[in-house]
Amino acid sequence: MARPHPLSGFPEWLPDGRVVEQHVLEVLRRTFELHGFAGIETRAVEPLDQLLRKGETSKEVYVLRRLQDDADGAEPADRQPEKQLGLHFDLTVPFARYVLENAGRLAFPFKRYQIQKVWRGERPQDGRFREFVQADIDVVGAGGLPYHYEVELPLVMAEALGALRDVGVPEVRVLVNNRKVAEGFYRGLGLEDVEGVLRQVDKLDKVGPDAVAALLQDEQGATPEQAKACLELAEISGDDATVVERVRALAASYDAGTDLLETGLDELGALIDAAARRAPGVVVADLKIARGLDYYTGSVYETVLVGHEELGSICSGGRYDTLASDGKNTYPGVGLSVGVSRLVSRLLSAGLVTATRGVPTVVLVAVADEATRPQSDAVATALRARGIAADVAPTAAKFGKQIKFADRRGIPFVWFPGQPGDTGHDRADDQADDRAGDQVKDIRSGDQTDADAATWEPPAGDLRPRAVAVARH
Repeated sequence: MARPHPLSGFPEWLPDGRVVEQHVLEVLRRTFELHGFAGIETRAVEPLDQLLRKGETSKEVYVLRRLQDDADGAEPADRQPEKQLGLHFDLTVPFARYVLENAGRLAFPFKRYQIQKVWRGERPQDGRFREFVQADIDVVGAGGLPYHYEVELPLVMAEALGALRDVGVPEVRVLVNNRKVAEGFYRGLGLEDVEGVLRQVDKLDKVGPDAVAALLQDEQGATPEQAKACLELAEISGDDATVVERVRALAASYDAGTDLLETGLDELGALIDAAARRAPGVVVADLKIARGLDYYTGSVYETVLVGHEELGSICSGGRYDTLASDGKNTYPGVGLSVGVSRLVSRLLSAGLVTATRGVPTVVLVAVADEATRPQSDAVATALRARGIAADVAPTAAKFGKQIKFADRRGIPFVWFPGQPGDTGHDRADDQADDRAGDQVKDIRSGDQTDADAATWEPPAGDLRPRAVAVARH
């Protein structure tokens, strides 16, 4: 078999990286549950027509197809457009379907978190993958949803990410805007293709203002003056109520005031004021945040790591009013999604976070010789019964070699089962004298003490592998 090559865009962490990922997921899960979010999981596939109906393009969706034709020669169902299935590219569209299917069994407002893999057919690059883990929180209501949830959810997410600061995750900034502000302003300028304008403005960080101005004129039919106004709106940012007044002044200068703009500014101002009280400096209004997907109708959010802004947003979302609707009933919602793989990738590649070890094993139980392996197995069994992860040495090599085996794997302790009298085993290489009782050695410090498998406890920090901040010098 030829040596395999990694597939670009499909991350596979080494054990140390997996420890970091699991720590991130556990902190997110714990914070979400503290705020009353219930965990769910949805299927990996959705009908293709449902995946494509809200702004995504077909090139971004992985379509499922059988490799063999049906035996009778008929066209396989997976080639019939109305029956095609695709892997979900996010968790919001599947969640909307889940709400519609289970509305009669859910209590509203329904708060859920969801942590799953998703698949997106885009060009892999730093922090962008084709298969990755997302962690979402959403609140949906039946018929209506109070605005205060648009304030609360970004603060919950900021709290969750802030809880990772002690392991080296950088400070975060939640950038917020309101689609009503943008739409009201654009319509006040006379631009009717609001979705098109939003998609172009959403490209600002990628292509720059000159390119966006050209796109607005070439594809949305904007005049140079209208394009200039759109870019001036996008330049406004801040973390206090002056942002609202600056937008009003800009709208007045272009005679672009509308009722929808005022509604959006009232909502944006309420969000900024509440965030300033509860989490000063974390939430910042940024009027260039557009979010290209067309199902957002109110607040929109993007989150960046301070000092790593070039990575782009690691967490985004917004308010949606019509995504979950069966024609008779509508279930508006608001949610945010963390790109966990994106975040973990940066933590590891930048050397910000590491793991204390890559294996769960706390203790390697040494084997003096194969005849005494049952005794070593019994020690490991006793330790495991008390919740202490233990492994038994694979071979009865010299103790020095068994210690090196543990060291290479990051196992902090080696256990030497007691032997009655002199066994004739060469212990000079690990300085372990013949003895009657068990002993355990901390191979980091060299300390070796008597131990009993029924009572011995490792230090709390060694019980399980942990994610820790990398010391900066």
